[in-house]
Amino acid sequence: MRDEINFETSDAEVISILRKYANETVDLTYKRLKDRIDKLGVVQPNVSLDAARDLILVELPGIDNPERARSFLQSAAKLEFWDVYRVSDPGILNAFVEADSRLKRLQSGDPTSLDSAIVDDVRMDTIWTQTLDSLGNVTGDSTFEVMPTTINNDPFSDRGPLLQLMDLNAVTSQGQTGFPLAVVGIADENKKNLIDQYLAMPEIKRLFPQDAFFRWSQKPYKDFQTGKSSGRYELYALKKKRGSDKAPLAGDHVIRATSQPDPVSNEVAVSLSMDNQGARIWGDLTSKAAQDNNREIAIMLDDEVVSAPRVNEAITTGDSRISGDFSIQEGQDLANILQIGKLPASPKIIQQAVVGPSLGKDNINRSLISLLIGFGLVIVFMLFYYGGAGIVSIIALLANLFFIFGALASYGTVLTLPGFAGIILTIGMAVDANVIIFERVREELRQGKSMLMSISDGFQNSYSAIIDANVTTILVALVLSYFGIGPIKGFAVVLIIGVIFSMFTAVLLSRLLIEWWTAKGKTISFWTGPSANLFADLNVDWLGKRKMAYVISGTVLLAGLISFVTRGFDLGVDFKGGYAYTIQFEQSVPVSATDLRAQLKDAFGSEPVVKSVDTENTYNIVTDYLIDSEAEDADNQVARKLYDGVNAMVGGNLDFDQFNNAEASGTHVISSSKVGPIIADDIKESSVYAAIFALLCIFLYIFIRFSKWQYSAGAVAALFHDALVVLSIFSIFHGLVPWTMEIDQNFIAALLTVIGYSINDTVIIFDRIREYLNQYTKRSKTETINMAINSTLSRTVITSFTTIMVVLILFLFGGASIKGFAFALVVGIVTGTYSTVFIATPMVHDLTGEMKAKEVSSKKHFSKAVNPKV
Repeated sequence: MRDEINFETSDAEVISILRKYANETVDLTYKRLKDRIDKLGVVQPNVSLDAARDLILVELPGIDNPERARSFLQSAAKLEFWDVYRVSDPGILNAFVEADSRLKRLQSGDPTSLDSAIVDDVRMDTIWTQTLDSLGNVTGDSTFEVMPTTINNDPFSDRGPLLQLMDLNAVTSQGQTGFPLAVVGIADENKKNLIDQYLAMPEIKRLFPQDAFFRWSQKPYKDFQTGKSSGRYELYALKKKRGSDKAPLAGDHVIRATSQPDPVSNEVAVSLSMDNQGARIWGDLTSKAAQDNNREIAIMLDDEVVSAPRVNEAITTGDSRISGDFSIQEGQDLANILQIGKLPASPKIIQQAVVGPSLGKDNINRSLISLLIGFGLVIVFMLFYYGGAGIVSIIALLANLFFIFGALASYGTVLTLPGFAGIILTIGMAVDANVIIFERVREELRQGKSMLMSISDGFQNSYSAIIDANVTTILVALVLSYFGIGPIKGFAVVLIIGVIFSMFTAVLLSRLLIEWWTAKGKTISFWTGPSANLFADLNVDWLGKRKMAYVISGTVLLAGLISFVTRGFDLGVDFKGGYAYTIQFEQSVPVSATDLRAQLKDAFGSEPVVKSVDTENTYNIVTDYLIDSEAEDADNQVARKLYDGVNAMVGGNLDFDQFNNAEASGTHVISSSKVGPIIADDIKESSVYAAIFALLCIFLYIFIRFSKWQYSAGAVAALFHDALVVLSIFSIFHGLVPWTMEIDQNFIAALLTVIGYSINDTVIIFDRIREYLNQYTKRSKTETINMAINSTLSRTVITSFTTIMVVLILFLFGGASIKGFAFALVVGIVTGTYSTVFIATPMVHDLTGEMKAKEVSSKKHFSKAVNPKV
């Protein structure tokens, strides 16, 4: 980058250049990852890029081997070929002995480096041949010759910290054990990290050749007698080229990769073909290795040694084979990955969720039941309340669903549980525009206008309220889409699509149907006998009750604030990070949350969160055990601890693999998720930003539409009130009700939806206040506002009622994971209806002086001449 960055480049320019390259890297990684997933054989995978966060979301419906998918996604496919040091090379073995001795002296409190030391029964006579550079520093050519003399002819009988962790004895007798000379040590998996830390210490690192570095084998080696996995890993000392940290040969030169069994050994191997430059480099490497006593060449994939074959002769054709105890599937996956090419950046899974097929099927069934029942109730209500006009709204609703599913299919959206919730919510919201129009038509009819004139004026006078209400919802959904992650972003997309099509079907399609019907000379009813006079001629002094409402709201909010401090919240794994498991126990094994919590506390070392879910004998367990660990097998360690605790709980007869198989029967994990600390912090931060930006967008939009800050202040205060009430309810009642009340991503989506939805009713009243200020110029501010509330109360109640009806069905029949989301919506919609009448509108009244009509230009009416011959 020296052509782009120099000493004159400003920090801002450097950041901009780095960001440009980072964006290119992320984009290329995303594209190659998509190519990889196409090779995975999953039906309808969904891969999307969140460029603002450098996050890639991958959804794999129907995957039957999550572990294979994780490996497939995380492998960077960084293929490298390295020269190696042998354990028999001068200074290598003795450097380990000296390193062990020094570590032992350091741990005993003696940091002095001695050329000759006696440790218990071991005498270490060290000859250190120094080679210095021009600055007097020790170079990598410095060597140690250590002559250990011990009792019982065992130079390692009194091991220090390093040799207690790793085994050199097995390596030093290669003829007996069968280890290749390139292996310098072996160790258990749980000791690798500490060994790496020791070897990376500056005082230890300088004991080895300067161009040496260490890497572990990808898999445990097989026992030479039984042929089974030993569980121990091999350590290799690789050799860098002078002045370069790059491998002599990398996978960039691979042009073809195939997998097939070796005809001699019958082991699966991956065959590679290289381009001309790669063939030349490979020929040079193998030629030198063959001449150097048939030395090995280490083949490394993603910083792990897959194999280190011994080179018997130079290979000039550019062909190579990788063997590493692969299964047929692993060999094919590796070939596919290498064929596509290495990823420019190494992906790291920071959040994951696995849902077993039984739970997935149950979620689908529950969602469909909720969808059908909610749809049926809306149909019944619209027919009961609006008669013939209700049929029009039902046709518009069906068309709306048709358009939504069509748009989602075209958009390539994978329908998740929050997406289903978005569709169900849209059903309730879709009739809102029809309700606004039909209620206005009913008003015009009560004033004695003709049917055609009432329909025309009803539609005409409803447009501003419909547009304002839906634009605010779309603004909030856009904020949610921008700041949301994963399924929440999908929920926002579904909500946006649903709102747009509901406006189209309610305003355009409904009007076309009504005008087509009335053009035949037929009439259409907008009420039935029982509903004809509901909410008609109301004359309630709502503003006179505002002080009582202020006291009620203040009391609820005060109780909520006290609960915030004393009880806090039931934070989900999304917000605090950790592992979450849903375990279904056998019905014959009764389990209590208290006993399970105590048993798992012994396993994890700290008390996990254990909650029962609505399915019988099923529990959700959340723990932060090892969530900050960088170990590659941290997930497996947590799963093993969970298994140990549950196995002890049910009598010790569980099989680990069956327990972690989401498709198994008996006591097993039916779903799991992991949220790393990075993504948890991001979710918390994004949630705060989303709420702030949503309120800010609404404030600005209301200010633009009504030209008075008092309207914006009243609306935002009501929304802030609604959000605090919902939070208060979740704080006060968590743990006291039989369903989950977690604060997670779904809850934030519900809260923002409430913000976007609650403003609808507020905007309708504000719009009517503006209309009445122009129409009733002689009336007082209080009288005008009360009239506006009374005249729009039917819309306020009915729009909320239809939505609550659907959301309540979602709460009653939806799965356990969606209950908290649905409950937050129910509370939010009820609170929003209340705050529209008792918070938002009264605040506008209290914040303004005597209200006057805004100067508006007179409306022009155009008549359309129709040629009877057409």
